[in-house]
Amino acid sequence: MDAFTAGIMQRIRNTESNLHRAREAGDVYGIDVEQSELEDLRRIAAEHGVHVTPCGAASA
Repeated sequence: MDAFTAGIMQRIRNTESNLHRAREAGDVYGIDVEQSELEDLRRIAAEHGVHVTPCGAASA
């Protein structure tokens, strides 16, 4: 796994974790922010050939 893939996957895992915490807390603003960030990260990963599964695992 190259540095880009490792970095984007770490960011996706962190964002998924933050999204989970926001949902548990009922933080509507936090949910919106983290969901948008997650969508952006998944788009960027796809544009660079990194396939992300819903749980955050990657394949290149």
